[in-house]
This record gives sequence, structure tokens and C-alpha cells, in this order.
Amino acid sequence: MYKDKGKESIIKNQDNLNNKNDTNNKSDINNKNKAHKKSLDESLKVKINPKGKANRNAQNSVNRIAAIAIFTLLQIVVLGLMLYEFSNYSIYFQIGFGVLSIIIVLTIYGRHTNSANKMPWMIFIMCVPVFGILLYLLMGRPGVTAKAKKRFEEIDSKILPYLKPRRSILNSLEISDPNIASRVKYVEDYGHFPVYKNTDVVYFDDARKGIEDQVRELEKARSFIFMEYYAIQDTDTFEPIKEVLARKAAEGLEVRVIYDDIGSGGFINSGFIKRMEDLGIKCRVFNHVSPFFQVIMNNRDHRKITVIDGKVGYTGGYNIADLYTHRIEPHGFWKDTGVRLTGDGVVTLTALFLEMWNAVKANDIDDNDLSIFFPRVSYTAVEKDCFVQPFADTPLDEELLGENVYMGMLQTARKYCWFVTPYLVITDELCREFEIAVKRGVDVRIITPGIPDKKVVYAITRSYYNELARNGVRIFEYTPGFCHAKMCIADGQCAAVGTLNLDFRSLYLHFEDGVYLYNCKAIKDIEEDFKEMFKVSTEVTDKYHSHRSVPLRISQCALRIVAPLV
Repeated sequence: MYKDKGKESIIKNQDNLNNKNDTNNKSDINNKNKAHKKSLDESLKVKINPKGKANRNAQNSVNRIAAIAIFTLLQIVVLGLMLYEFSNYSIYFQIGFGVLSIIIVLTIYGRHTNSANKMPWMIFIMCVPVFGILLYLLMGRPGVTAKAKKRFEEIDSKILPYLKPRRSILNSLEISDPNIASRVKYVEDYGHFPVYKNTDVVYFDDARKGIEDQVRELEKARSFIFMEYYAIQDTDTFEPIKEVLARKAAEGLEVRVIYDDIGSGGFINSGFIKRMEDLGIKCRVFNHVSPFFQVIMNNRDHRKITVIDGKVGYTGGYNIADLYTHRIEPHGFWKDTGVRLTGDGVVTLTALFLEMWNAVKANDIDDNDLSIFFPRVSYTAVEKDCFVQPFADTPLDEELLGENVYMGMLQTARKYCWFVTPYLVITDELCREFEIAVKRGVDVRIITPGIPDKKVVYAITRSYYNELARNGVRIFEYTPGFCHAKMCIADGQCAAVGTLNLDFRSLYLHFEDGVYLYNCKAIKDIEEDFKEMFKVSTEVTDKYHSHRSVPLRISQCALRIVAPLV
């Protein structure tokens, strides 16, 4: 067992010491937060609007999404009540619906996924069959429809030839580190995402820096520009990007933008596409939300990708919106990160964009010749031994690539493995990997927000603290505000940066992307950024390690049950 009497005594003494120094610690943290925030604001020259008022276009879009949500809910309630009332008049209908509930529950049970994702739906459907089945059809199905899946497969068959495995690179990695090579090989074999060299990586410890760098690189575009983001806000942050895109489109470049309808729903209205196309910018929306009951609106495009001429690419946790550049701060300082790739590794980001662009809507015109977007790029990387593997995760298959990348980093770590995530809603399997890594002597830490953006999800996040903390995982809360970054680093040798949160939606329901790095100079920058985050974060390990009251345990158990549904 992890705990023995000696360890309990040490923990008890440490708790007493922490309680005595609590006031001093809080004062130190607050002083560090003020200094940290002041230095960031000065370096970024941020003009902050703390109220964060939305513009009229964004407010109209919020109203549209809210109206759709209400209308959809009304449809479910009305249809559910009709079915319920009808069942009272027909014993045969009751029996039939009961049999259907059992069939659906058994189908859910037989799915090849973790039990934590299955149990809430099974309980809900058995307790409230009519509403449970209707809600499951809307939100609980594991992936998109068969028609949408077939379309993605057709597009992928055209794109995969451009993602050819580079066996010589993998062989060189096997010589330097066989354990890392095995994880890279898994992503290559089961995700079809090659590992590259001849790629330079630049890390951005703040989203504003990344976006400003993108604007500079967009100015250099000579052939095409691709941008795919979960959320785009047509305000100050997007304005300099839009100006460059419009100018480049006028010069004859192929300029394309994809955004997610839900992700951007609070930021732009339906007229955004027309405004973009009037500027010569081609624009498509992923999974348009309609006011009518549908079964695939739970799968979203959560990727964040920019590709310039197939030579320069960006990805990370940030969207193109004022929150990410600190123009508004409703949740304190918004911490986000990203990377720029230059060289061979950009090929995968190009492929991911083209996959979504061509598969997003069945009646859109597809690209007949994809080869023009995969040019031979003349580039010689500064770093000779940096291994880069961009990858993506999808709800289209049963391969949990993103979760397995994270678990692989925990499994191969020897000294430390640190995570930062905005949401912590993890599976039993991933939780067990955290605990096993600690028991192997690995320093495992997780940074979560100090100020929540969604209070219910924040409560669910904290419900996981006790199990992790009592098994040795150290938990930190980023006190300056909300950390939206999604990163992991292990032993100062490998890191993952991208869009994957440690939650059910990212790991099971959304289209995601990331970059796995090994032996790159940018990993040192990531390590230093983690250390800076620890300095201004409050460690809450001891607080959540201790005994919980019965009401708190009951409420947290209830939250854990509904966690996969949130």
C-alpha cells in the first residue's frame, strides 16, 4: 500500500507546519502573482477591459446559440412527455420501450471504451428511459454518423499518401531511446502520423506572443494560408490577421478559414462568412448547429492550426479571441501556450487542415489536386537532432490516441512528469497511470486554474483531487487566473503541446491536435515556463489529501457520475 504509519506521520506533521505558515504562504503567493502579472502586462503592453463586453455581432450570435439550445431542449421535453403519456395508455408500448432501453444499455456496456464514460448513461437510461434515450441520442453517441464517418474516410484515403513514414528517422530514435521510439511508433502505426526531423520549434509561453508572431509570418506568405480554430472572435485580436488575409487573398493566394459553430458561437454571427468571402477569404463552418433535434452536434472541431505555404505551422491551446490576448480578463490572467513549427513537420498540420476542409460539408466542392498544397519545401533546420511528431485525435474511431500519448509519457517518465490543463475530468485508466508513475518514484504534478471559467466543471475538477493527492500526485492551482494551456513535459526530454485537455470531451468526443517533441531546445523553454507557473501557483495537495466530510464526499461522487456528460 502507498501509505504506512511512518508516511502518515510525515504527512500529519507537514499539514501542521503548513497550517502554521498558511498566512505567510498566502502573502508570498499574492506578492508573486502581482509581480508576475505586472511583468507580463508590461512586456505584452496589454490594454485590459476587465468587464469584457461583447460586441453586437457576438451578442447576436450568443442569442442564436441560446435560442437553439432552448428550442432543442423544448423538443426533447415535448417529445419525451408525448412518449411518456403514450406509454401510460399502452402496455405494449411500455414493454417495447423497456426492451429498447435494455438493448441500448447493453449496447453501451459493450462499447470498447472506459466504464466511467458508460456508467452515467446506463444509470440515466434505466432510471428515466424516455428522456434518457432521447438525451443519449443527442449527446451520448460515441461518434459522428455513419455518413459523416464515410466521408472522412474517403478524404483520408487521398491525404494519407502524403504522410509517408520515415523509417530512417524512427531507426535513429530507436538507437538513442528505445522507450521513446516505441511511443512514437505507436502514434505512427495507429494514427498514421510520421515523426520528423529537419524541423525547428519555437515555444510561446503566452498566446499574445504566438498570435503576434503569426501575423508577422502571414505577411511572408507566397502561396496559401490555412487557419482552423475552434473559436474566432471578429474583434481587435482578429483584425490584424484579417487585414493580412484580405491583402494576401487580393494578391491571388489561396486563403482559407475554418471555425467551429459552437466554439465561435459567442463571438461571431452568421454574417461572418459573407464578410470573409467579400474579402476573398474562403470560409467554412464545422458542424453547423440548427434548432432541430440532431445527433452529431456533440462532436466539435477543437483544433487550432495555422499553416503558411506548407513551410510554417502553428498549434497550441489558444484561439483567436480577445481573452487570449488579455484585452479582456473576466477570469484573471488567461494563461495559454503554443508552438511554431518550421520545416518538414508542417506536412501533418497541412494534412489535418485539408482533411477537415474537404470533409466538413458533403455538398462543398472538394480539392481535386491536393499535391499543390504539399510542395517540396527547401529548408534546413538549425536543430539537427530534434524529433517532432504532430498528431491528431478523432471521435471517428476507437483508438484513444490523445489519451494514450499522455499515458505513454507517464509510463516512460523516470524523474518527473508535469501537466497543465484547464479541466481535470479523467478516466480511471489515466488516473491509475498517474498513481503508478508516483509509485515508481516519478515526481508527478498537475496545474489547474485558480479562477474558474465554468463553476460546475471546476467543482468536478476538484472532485478528482483527493484520489490523486492521497496517492502522491501533487496538485497546483494557478492563482493569477485561468490556465487554458494543455501541455505535458517529462524528464526535460519530451513534451506535448496542443489542444487536448485532460477531460472526457477532448479525449473522447472532439477533433483535437497536438505536437509531440523529443530532444528539442523548445522543451527547455517549456520546462522553464512550468517552473514559472509553479512559482505563482498554490499547492493544494495537502488540503485535498486529508479526510473529507460525508456531505462533500456524496456531492463529489454525484459530480463524478455526471462528469462524462458535462
